Amino acid sequence: MLAELQAGDAAAGDAALAAAMGAFRAIAADAALSDWPSRFWSLLLTQPGLAHRTPVAIAVEATDRLAELGSGPRAALLLRLAAGLSEGEAAAVLGVAPATYRLALQRALPRHADGRADPQAWQQLREQVHRRIKTLPPERLQRLAQARELALSGGPASAAPVSAPGHANRAPRSRPRWLMPLLWTLLALCVLAFAATFWPGGGLTGGWLGAPDGVQVSALPQGAAPAERYGREAGLIAHRDFALLADPEAEAAAIDVDFRSWLAARDAGTITAVAAVPLETPVVPDAPAAPGSETQSSETDTSEGE
Repeated sequence: MLAELQAGDAAAGDAALAAAMGAFRAIAADAALSDWPSRFWSLLLTQPGLAHRTPVAIAVEATDRLAELGSGPRAALLLRLAAGLSEGEAAAVLGVAPATYRLALQRALPRHADGRADPQAWQQLREQVHRRIKTLPPERLQRLAQARELALSGGPASAAPVSAPGHANRAPRSRPRWLMPLLWTLLALCVLAFAATFWPGGGLTGGWLGAPDGVQVSALPQGAAPAERYGREAGLIAHRDFALLADPEAEAAAIDVDFRSWLAARDAGTITAVAAVPLETPVVPDAPAAPGSETQSSETDTSEGE
């Protein structure tokens, strides 16, 4: 879709895309895998078919007004809307500094007649680009898939290889024809292996290698006796509280450290001493008199009176 909107014609955009895919096969052999996206978009924008945009007779949709922009600002705008690249990635594709790319993007933004930015027109343009991407005809998608397979197999490209901007021109070195299919196969195997880790049952180790839970448990052998032990004196010296054990008085003081701390705090006046409550003398009730003792006491009193 980026090539179509840059050229203004679907056929011209598809031809430029097929030529870029055919030329990218030679560039990808010498480039790091992380540089493939930026190198491909750079190669696509340098195709001769995208240098000029086919004008439309009547601008009906917002995308038809892209012809009013220059080739550079239009490419900067489409790298954000159609390719979905960030500012840094898009700047690397164009081979410019991020500040320069940001200036080109500001010039490409839809504006009102008085020069103010038009957010509504920007949103409408974004929605139309995304809708055109999602509604590509199946026949066109099939043609593009065939062009991609032809490029991967090393078939003849419809356009000569073009060097990406920002990189020195250099003749591609000859590579074996089986190298690119092998790289794509290895990439597919990596994706499948990563997806298998989410498979229920433990993925590779759980379901395919026979272990029920992916974990094998085996008992450890009985531990052997230590070759040598510390003696009593050596054990005391190595004890972490040796200094305390060697000083019995300090050990006794450490046992009563809570009580001594309370006494020190009371003497310092940080806590209020509470007076001791006097103990009450328990009242012991008189023992009950034995039977007959009252009569005997009476007789004694009578005799004393006489």
